[in-house]
Parts: sequence; structure tokens; C-alpha cells
Amino acid sequence: MYNTVIDNISLQLETSKTLFSPNAPDKGTLAMLSKVSFSPEDKVLDLGCGCGIAGIFAAKYVGGKNVFMCDIDTEAVTIAKRNAALNGVPEVTVTEGDGLDAIPYETGFTLILCNPPYHADFAVAKRFIEKGYRRLASGGKMLMVTKRRDWYKNKFISVFGGVRIDEADGYFIFRGEKRANN
Repeated sequence: MYNTVIDNISLQLETSKTLFSPNAPDKGTLAMLSKVSFSPEDKVLDLGCGCGIAGIFAAKYVGGKNVFMCDIDTEAVTIAKRNAALNGVPEVTVTEGDGLDAIPYETGFTLILCNPPYHADFAVAKRFIEKGYRRLASGGKMLMVTKRRDWYKNKFISVFGGVRIDEADGYFIFRGEKRANN
């Protein structure tokens, strides 16, 4: 368990030694969250949610009913559900499964947040970007944080037709927007 404050929002998060970043918030996730802005109408997906930090943070702005989280790891899903309740947003939907395939009926996301496993191959990130694009509403945005630049830049451009890249704390935050004519 650890406590953190992000943008003046206090969060208490249970975690596990088997989950990603078990002792403190991941610096990449914090970098991504420093570059996101929410509107009350947003419908947010935390893709590969881990303990749920990004989705729970989003729910503090948009309400838990507008936030969906998914992870392939059973323990992550269990902990993310507990963390949502612990932080006062129990109505967040948390689903177990492989990426966007875990959310078969939800489309029209206005914001997808993702910190993919980027130290392995690019297969997971490739799937997340391609399938994420299809699940976004027109004008919706996907934010993805990594330590690598070139492959992600090229992939976002090929899928979204363009990309905005911010840098924060040694990380690259990629932002693709689904335009009406894409």
C-alpha cells in the first residue's frame, strides 16, 4: 500500500509485489497524467490498468461511471477494483482480459490512457494502438507513455495520421487524436 498525491488529488493504492511498480507510482504513468486534461463528459479507458492509478485518477474528474479499466492479470483486476472502492469511485468498471478484447461492447471512448509493456517486443503496443483507435469517438484521444520514441512515433502517425509528442521526466507521451475524416 502506498499514498500519493497527483495534481492535488490524494490517492491510497493497494498493490502487490507481482504487479508493475509495486512500491510507488510509476514515473512514466505520472508523466502521462501530468499531460492529460479531462472534461466532465469524457468516457475514459485505462488500458492495462495494473493497480488502477490512471483510471482512478481519471474517475476523480469524470466520475466512476465514465471510467473503464482492464488488465490481463487477475490480481491486477482484483486490486484495481479494491482501489477504486478505497478511493471513493466504486462504480468504475474493471474487466479482466486481453486489452481491448476485454471490453467487447464499449466504443466511443473520448480518452484512452496506456502505459504499455514497452521493454519487450512491440506486439502489445501495436494491438493497443490499432484497436484503441477503432474504439475512440471522433475527436477522441489516446495517450501512451514509453521510454522509446521512434517506433511509437511512426506507429501513431500510421494509425492516427499524426501525433503530438511531449517529454516529461525522461519519458515520451504520445497523443493521437481520431479526426472525423480519419
